[in-house]
Amino acid sequence: MIPNLTLQPDIKVSIKQTFGIDSQMEVDAFSEKNDYVPEIDKNYKFDRDTTLAIISGFAFNKRVLVQGYHGTGKSTHIEQIAARLNWPCIRVNLDSHISRIDLIGKDAIILKDGKQITEFKEGILPWSIQNPVALVFDEYDAGRPDVMFVIQRVLEAEGNFTLLDKNKVIKQNSYFRLFATSNTIGLGDTSGLYHGTQQINQGQMDRWNIVTTLNYLSLEKEMEIIIAKNKNFNNSKGREKISNMIKVASLTRKGFMSGDISTVMSPRTVLHWAENSEIFKDTGYAFRVTFLNKCDDLEKNIIAEYYQRCFGDELPESLANIQI
Repeated sequence: MIPNLTLQPDIKVSIKQTFGIDSQMEVDAFSEKNDYVPEIDKNYKFDRDTTLAIISGFAFNKRVLVQGYHGTGKSTHIEQIAARLNWPCIRVNLDSHISRIDLIGKDAIILKDGKQITEFKEGILPWSIQNPVALVFDEYDAGRPDVMFVIQRVLEAEGNFTLLDKNKVIKQNSYFRLFATSNTIGLGDTSGLYHGTQQINQGQMDRWNIVTTLNYLSLEKEMEIIIAKNKNFNNSKGREKISNMIKVASLTRKGFMSGDISTVMSPRTVLHWAENSEIFKDTGYAFRVTFLNKCDDLEKNIIAEYYQRCFGDELPESLANIQI
């Protein structure tokens, strides 16, 4: 059983000082950290519009949906804001295996006073509602219909949650917050890029107070992140190499959006590529084992062409001529 949290926000945090955004807004925060607070990534770069949208969710108890292509860092963005507010944050991935029972809870057989009895065990949703927790639903547009109707009950900030299994009405904690991330905006997979996503009931979409879109980073910002985590590249030759890596990633993103390829390089993939190029001492081979080998065989020639276009070299097949 997950313990109930008794903490409440006890300090105010300046948006300008904490996130470097020109705003006079202040937001409630916790002075103490607990096990449910994400770790701070000191090198994380915040997108201004997305940051203001998410912070508004924390400050004014608004339901915030962050939409965008995968790999843009939607969930991480919410987590990193929560980390700086010391706000407990729980992520739930709404894949097709998550059922109504998983969210609400179920009867379980337990031993009590030496006897087997049946007791109802609350799921993550009733627990979150009753605690000062930021609950994040990842892949919100991939949730099953029965699950989505359960979530609809808590989308209203003042809405109580009726737990029919226990004949109990649960009131929302004053500091319960709800966020979600999605690849689409509730209209289904109109692009053909995200199989398994569903159309979201418009009555449910209307209950999201704020919808923001997070796009891929600019080349300059992405380079700052990669170099901050790989200081060996912080020189003219290293910056040129990282710049070319990001250009390859940008081509995969454009190719993905236009439907030419089905796999895309996220900033995390570029980071892994940079790290692996240090291990293998060869940028091309590192690209092959970091990204190319994950791609469809029919698309590898297109992706290899992206690499050649940016670096001017053919991709090596093996490490035969590479000294590690």
